[in-house]
Amino acid sequence: MSEPLRFCMLTTFFPPSNFGGDGIGVQRLARALARRGHHVTVIHDVDAFDVLHRGPRPAAPPDEDGIEVIRLHSGLGALSPLLTQQLGRPVAHGARIRRILEEGDYDVTMFHNVSLVGGPGLLRYGTGVRLYEAHEHWLVCPTHVLWRHGREACPGRECLRCTLAHHRPPQLWRYTGALERELRHVDAFIAKSEFSRLKHREFGFPRDMEVIPYFLPEEEPTVPGRAHAEARRPYFLFVGRLEKIKGLDDVIPAMARYPQADLLIAGEGEHGDVLRAQAAGIDNVRFLGRVAPEALGAFYRDAIALIVPSVCFETFGLILIESFRQGTPVLARRIGPFPEIVETAGGGLLFDGADDLLRAMQTMQEQPDTRGRMARAARAAFLDHWSERAVLPRYLDLIHELRERRSPGRPVVTPEKETVA
Repeated sequence: MSEPLRFCMLTTFFPPSNFGGDGIGVQRLARALARRGHHVTVIHDVDAFDVLHRGPRPAAPPDEDGIEVIRLHSGLGALSPLLTQQLGRPVAHGARIRRILEEGDYDVTMFHNVSLVGGPGLLRYGTGVRLYEAHEHWLVCPTHVLWRHGREACPGRECLRCTLAHHRPPQLWRYTGALERELRHVDAFIAKSEFSRLKHREFGFPRDMEVIPYFLPEEEPTVPGRAHAEARRPYFLFVGRLEKIKGLDDVIPAMARYPQADLLIAGEGEHGDVLRAQAAGIDNVRFLGRVAPEALGAFYRDAIALIVPSVCFETFGLILIESFRQGTPVLARRIGPFPEIVETAGGGLLFDGADDLLRAMQTMQEQPDTRGRMARAARAAFLDHWSERAVLPRYLDLIHELRERRSPGRPVVTPEKETVA
């Protein structure tokens, strides 16, 4: 095995102090690197999580082998992330972060979702190769999600009005050129899909971006009990946070016109009460609440198909490859990166509106040969394009290239490309 590298990852959220797929993606990357003998330090901001999370903070588990997790907590409450959000630099935690990075002498510094852990001012921190991974569209969008005025996928910039519509304070640093000045400290930027790369360019991002998608381990332990208990009839599945941008508002009413199967909804969120009210009287729509990650595999595996109705421009679509891993096809709205993923896999159908979705559901349920062909294609494509063994070498190759570029002619250890058994 070649010499291990030292990685430091900076991110606002990291499990269990986490809300969406970005923190989970960082955790999976950290675990994959640690399995190959590399050392990973993760620095994340507990202050930001405490401000946005309702209820007690989840207990932090012991560190895993090869992964050190540093949880930043200032005691300033909401003031710490607010200062970072407004000034674009790590005010409360800056000195500590700098000290950790200098003492750690890391080969690679990776910036993930840095919006509240340090903002653009964080990008000058760190040693070795510096990579930025765009889990969201924060580099070009103050609200991160390109969801203009809280009602439509963004067709063009109206950032000040949009920020106010999202009930967020405008970020002063976005009007000073601070981001553009700090970008020069980063060696490479990573987009999670070709769609996201092009969307960054369309909205004026000045740097080239590599495309490296999310990945999953080939297999993950699952707990089948709950899925079997809930699946009283054939069902389609939705997995995700219950937010308006996830697009369930036009799927739930459509289920009243499709009595042949149930819709199981796994997830919670601030839009949940509205969706439950909308589903009142529609007997084949059932809300499961939060489902533990280890239990989701069985829900995916037993579903006719996963429904992905998001109406915003996502950067990827992690739940699509979660479904593909289980050999379950998807029905995805024709928006954002979903056509790119579905067409690459041949593992599902695209739809534009409710009528289109109902026809796709009928095809999946009533044409078992078609569904079976897509299910096999989904699993094969997952292994070829989005498994850990397919994707992780792309990170390591990029790091190797950048290290050579920094020190031409100096012998550099080539990162290994072994697969996980």
